Amino acid sequence: MSDNAKVSWDSLPVEIVTQILLRLPIKSIIISTSVCKTWKSIIQNPTFIPTHLHHSTTTNHLLLFSISSGSEQIYALHNDDDNDFTEHRDEFIHSIGFGFDPKTNDYKVVRMVSLRDDPDCRKDRPTVEVYTLSTGEWRTVTPVLSPICILHECETPAFVNGALHWIGFRRNEYDDYQLRYFVLVFNLGDEVFHEISLPELPEYNPNQDSSELSVVNRNSIALFHENCFRGFLDIWVMKEYGVASSWTKVFTFTEHNPEVDLPLALGFRRNSELVLEMQSLQLISLDLGNQNMKDLGINTYSYTFVGSYVESLVLLDKAANGAVTN
Repeated sequence: MSDNAKVSWDSLPVEIVTQILLRLPIKSIIISTSVCKTWKSIIQNPTFIPTHLHHSTTTNHLLLFSISSGSEQIYALHNDDDNDFTEHRDEFIHSIGFGFDPKTNDYKVVRMVSLRDDPDCRKDRPTVEVYTLSTGEWRTVTPVLSPICILHECETPAFVNGALHWIGFRRNEYDDYQLRYFVLVFNLGDEVFHEISLPELPEYNPNQDSSELSVVNRNSIALFHENCFRGFLDIWVMKEYGVASSWTKVFTFTEHNPEVDLPLALGFRRNSELVLEMQSLQLISLDLGNQNMKDLGINTYSYTFVGSYVESLVLLDKAANGAVTN
């Protein structure tokens, strides 16, 4: 065939094209309907779908696993012919955050997914998707803009100063066994990441310690650092937002009786009092200054979230123009 000859997709025999299409995954078949009219006609033929299904069930053996991990339900697909599923484990850490973007006068939802238990977290970047309320559309943030890291646990990010805040970590550049933890910040306006250092946490053990971020004073972040085995809960506050040296430990709970649970820090009220869930499942409000406690008259049963709620007319004009619908 000469270099100048042009080959049309329609020139391939229908029988060969059909056999090729039958061996493609579903996503590729859907894309193939846009290649040419002949391929679209083959795929939409009433006999193609059952033939493809029969081919898939007889040649592609996949196992679907549903795995309970604490409060999470993890789903994973594995090739049934594999004898060891460890290398192909598709477990992920995912987190969803919500906040207001003052730059565009809009609300956004951010979904972040990163690999779990990655043996080399120097190379993987989280997948980040953003949903804009006014347009009702999801879009993916350019991968190179995501930092190389893994999300710490599956926490709800703290939203303050137009940005969402997670705890992330990566392996130390010079020591494979040492992990570096930091605050991962995603600005909703510019949709870019940056990092803030966490306070020094001596003898931090990722298998025993738990850490979570919260909003405090409506303009900064706080860190709840707990170790049930060593019996302490430290409350850290960043006195000046964005300045790592301003991290200050403002309170410590200690409990060395293994039969008594430490209180669970849930978040801060507008007056800077700390909301705690006690072992009795009662919610109390603690003044960190004078240490006075108030019973909020609320009993919890399972997972409890505490966050700010403000009604807004921000999108009213866009709804009137048809940009936002129920």
